[in-house]
Amino acid sequence: MDIRLPPLRLLTVFETVLRTGSVQKAASDLNVTQPAVSQSLKALEDHVGTRLLDRSKRPSTLTEAGRILHVGISEGFGRITEAFVQIRSLQNAAEQSVTVASSIGTATYWLMPRLADFYSEHQNIAVNVLTTAGAPEFQPGVDLVIRYGTGNWKDGRSIKLFDEKVLPVCSPAVVDRIEAEGGLSTATLLHVRSDDNSWLTWKDYLSLNGLPENRALGRYFTNYVQATQAALSGQGVLLGWESNAGDLVRQGRLVAFGATAYHPKEAFFLVCPAAAERREAVELLTGWITNLRY
Repeated sequence: MDIRLPPLRLLTVFETVLRTGSVQKAASDLNVTQPAVSQSLKALEDHVGTRLLDRSKRPSTLTEAGRILHVGISEGFGRITEAFVQIRSLQNAAEQSVTVASSIGTATYWLMPRLADFYSEHQNIAVNVLTTAGAPEFQPGVDLVIRYGTGNWKDGRSIKLFDEKVLPVCSPAVVDRIEAEGGLSTATLLHVRSDDNSWLTWKDYLSLNGLPENRALGRYFTNYVQATQAALSGQGVLLGWESNAGDLVRQGRLVAFGATAYHPKEAFFLVCPAAAERREAVELLTGWITNLRY
């Protein structure tokens, strides 16, 4: 059945008359004249083909057709209102969320533990952490990026967070055994494979510190989370970076294994896109991260 719906303004007038209780109040609510309201009601009845209001009574009452239409309009307007509320909620959620891209290790061991303090100050802001296997890049939806390097990237403004420091670390439970077996020259070393040549390898570290080459069979991992967990469980010695092992050393869960720390020229930076949308939530998180004390 092909039903031609009346203009929405006529339905709005009908609903307003019933909601306010009179033509006079509806006219005031709609900011039109009373005759205009009466004409709209008449036009709606002409469109429907039957009376919607019984005007023989004072005040007018709904006919059966009017009651049916009123139920339909009320449900329809209610659904529309609900839809707008949901849309507004989506908009508010987007405005109150920030997405930060970071490597897996930095996100797990540096960023996530610190976010608890941010949430205690800003409970209405949601921080989404996007982890990457390699160097994080800006992509649609990403507001901020945490990167390791020299800070001279072309895709945003770099704010230095902290200098890096690299030193061998292992579980306190295995320190004495590893030292008794010959130290770093014979210990099981935990390696992380990476295509990024800015990350120091065990070979680089031993060479830079004038230490003998290690010929023991090491263990290899695809990211620092795996390697760090292996170190925590006593499986060997890890090259511990400030970004993934610093807090664990301060907590005593890992200990430095005797050798000198190496300080690379690279550091960690928070990168803000050059043409970033200056949303309040993004600005709050940016300021909070850059003011952290380590």
